[in-house]
Amino acid sequence: MKFRRLLAACAALVLLGSIPVANASAAPRFTHYVALGDSYTSAPFVPLPDLLSLGCVRSYNNYPKLLAAALHVRLTDVSCGGADTTDMLQPQSTVLGTAAPQFDALTPDTDLVTVGIGGNDFGVFGSIIDTCPGLRASDPTGAPCKAHFTVDGVDTLRAKIAQTQTRIAVVVQGIKARSPKATILLVGYPKIAPEHGTCPSVLPFADGDYSYLYSIEQALNAAVSNAAAAGGATYVDTFGPSTGHDACAPDGQAWIQGKDINLLRAFNYHPRYEGEAGMASLTYKTLTGAPATVTAAEQSAWAARGRTLAKQAAASPQALEASLNRVRTSAQR
Repeated sequence: MKFRRLLAACAALVLLGSIPVANASAAPRFTHYVALGDSYTSAPFVPLPDLLSLGCVRSYNNYPKLLAAALHVRLTDVSCGGADTTDMLQPQSTVLGTAAPQFDALTPDTDLVTVGIGGNDFGVFGSIIDTCPGLRASDPTGAPCKAHFTVDGVDTLRAKIAQTQTRIAVVVQGIKARSPKATILLVGYPKIAPEHGTCPSVLPFADGDYSYLYSIEQALNAAVSNAAAAGGATYVDTFGPSTGHDACAPDGQAWIQGKDINLLRAFNYHPRYEGEAGMASLTYKTLTGAPATVTAAEQSAWAARGRTLAKQAAASPQALEASLNRVRTSAQR
């Protein structure tokens, strides 16, 4: 318990260190915060791992925990790697057990809910990551991935994202029914690929497929935003503010891990600590009405904290072994 309090205190200091006091004091008061979502919320391999989260691979430094520390609010974090919208209402199987439906965490007294969901619905993210790198060799300067997913002139992934929007809207209504007093925030996905340029050693996509990946993520975030607007929830834009912090960005600037798993930083194609801190900060600023921007001072503090956490993880053989076991037995998204 003392360890958790220490982590929370450090998280609050890092997150709030560059937020003006006026904005910090303007933070709304909440009593019970519930975090729902997939692996971009649970943050697999972002140190230090919560070894009690079964196969959901939650981190003690994911954005819900960083946000809860900044808000000084009680948190129930049920985010789970591999989750999609159907796992809000049904149990989710993981390699280390069965996770309860995420909606089970919602109560009438829940007054803050964040949701990060949609990327796994209909296998959109998984299809891109599993398929596109293998197509690069066939047309390195073209867009073979885009061609693969375009059938009879129809972009099949975009069609799936349109269905995902409907599902997310239903999730919002489900939250409202269970927690009618809650402020609901739908947290978007930060940039994986840059808007311009390539980095095949980090993101092994064909040159033309960088813009395709970028456009698919734009469409997914638009679906999340539209679902929020339709249901009376608030959308947290992490896509725009993460410009310059995609997987191609240099170490210390990148929010997203590239193709290689780093047991001391993040799962491949997933947020590093810097990304989780950025998502927490942007959610906090959305709640307080502060400008949704990322300052150089914030990024520097997050990068330093990320390096410190990696060193702590390296010095913890049990945590590292647990991470290795999860890699051997699972490919959670």
